Amino acid sequence: MINKNDRKYSRRKRHLRVRKKVSGTPDKPRMAVFRSEKHIYAQIIDDTTHHTVCASSTLNGELKSILEKTWDKKAAEKVGEDIAKKAKEAGIEEVVFDRGGFKYHGRVKALADGARNAGLKF
Repeated sequence: MINKNDRKYSRRKRHLRVRKKVSGTPDKPRMAVFRSEKHIYAQIIDDTTHHTVCASSTLNGELKSILEKTWDKKAAEKVGEDIAKKAKEAGIEEVVFDRGGFKYHGRVKALADGARNAGLKF
């Protein structure tokens, strides 16, 4: 049986492997995703200045009051829509997607689809 620390270590290694290839610029920042058991987080980062342009998660007051569950695909899609709206307000149209070492399915894919439907390109 694989324990939780081994899974965290393996995910961290996958994330570092992805980060070798993916980096954000001022023109095309990186959208990083983190998925915990109960919540999902997304932030748009300019890696040249190490500055977070905008962020969203299921812990936001607006989203938390709308959602009945914070750990399902619907919640992830709402976070994707919210991060896309905030990115548009900041003048960002296109990003590089960083899945954070997670498989691109389930909640991570739902977040990406929500951001795409709201008009963010990647």
